[in-house]
Amino acid sequence: MFMRPILAAALGLWLAGPVLAADIKLPATLAWTAYDVGSGGYNQAVAIGNALKNKLGVNLRVLPGKNDISRLVPIRENKVQFSANGVGGSYLAQEGVFDFAEKDWGPQRLRSLLLNNSDALLTIVTAKDANVKTMADLKGKRVAWVVGAPSLNQNITALLAFANLTWNDVQKVEFGGFGAAMTGLINNQVDAAFSSTISGQAFQIASSPRGIQYPTVPHNDKEGWARVKKVAPFFVPFMGTEGAEMSKDKPVEAATYPYPVLMSAASIDADLAYNMTRAMVELFNDYKDGAPGNVGWDIKRQVFDWVMPYHDGSIRYFKEKDLWTAAHRAHNDGLLKRQDVLAAAWKDVTAAKHADDKAFVAAWMKTRAAHLTKAAMEPVWTE
Repeated sequence: MFMRPILAAALGLWLAGPVLAADIKLPATLAWTAYDVGSGGYNQAVAIGNALKNKLGVNLRVLPGKNDISRLVPIRENKVQFSANGVGGSYLAQEGVFDFAEKDWGPQRLRSLLLNNSDALLTIVTAKDANVKTMADLKGKRVAWVVGAPSLNQNITALLAFANLTWNDVQKVEFGGFGAAMTGLINNQVDAAFSSTISGQAFQIASSPRGIQYPTVPHNDKEGWARVKKVAPFFVPFMGTEGAEMSKDKPVEAATYPYPVLMSAASIDADLAYNMTRAMVELFNDYKDGAPGNVGWDIKRQVFDWVMPYHDGSIRYFKEKDLWTAAHRAHNDGLLKRQDVLAAAWKDVTAAKHADDKAFVAAWMKTRAAHLTKAAMEPVWTE
């Protein structure tokens, strides 16, 4: 695994003890947003919901959203408590970039509770008959662009950069949602799209006449990886072993990142976040086999120094289990400071007048980069 495992000794006896369901205090009904029906994240949320119902009597409503915006709106409007979201609806929203650079969005104060670090990949999937074996082979191919899903599109941008390619080097084909893009791959409307290797659609592609194939991302290509990190710092090298046409005997050398991210608004009650985190950890054995990729929620696979800060409620739980170190706290404090810097930059931009929406976004990206640079933080995006 690419994530650093927590030492078994630190987990010790508490993992061996029974779950005291009465001590986990959650409301009778919870609501999450997740990716489309059939996606890996949706299937995992349903399996988690079954465990919550069976063990705690808690009903989990899972609301599918076709893109980052539709998954985050209910969080922002306090219609749902949590989201099993992707990097777009979490990290990119925190940063206030792409669709979140618009006037009615801006940088969001979001928190993670747990990260799913499974053996699956989040990567570009291609039709086998398109003969795309490396990222360089994508040149001239039809590649899916999902409207309103900056994370999916930015991820492809980053992986194209590995081969020193841009969207100008491929044929961009627009789709209204993740599911539509994957169906388009089956129907020969497109040759490549971004997906989890354990999504239902990935298995459908594999069993279709076109078949499925994953272009590789060699881990020893330092220049290629530098280009990826410049565009998407959340990617890490990984050998994928779970998914359609993939196994431990047939691994894929690739790039990936945690998915889903169980996240919330920073304003969510700390006790609720604490109990949601506790339920996820202590009911793990009850849902780990319920859907492909659920093994990634294991507490032993958590990493506490990714690109988003953790919720205070989750941190309280990690501290109780002696899993939260001084280094984790320092990293988390740095991420919280980053959100403060972004909020200050947004306040400056919204206080000024702009000719139109395009001018507003341009001013925001310039101001954002200036504030982060002044704070000795990497902007990542400058336009």
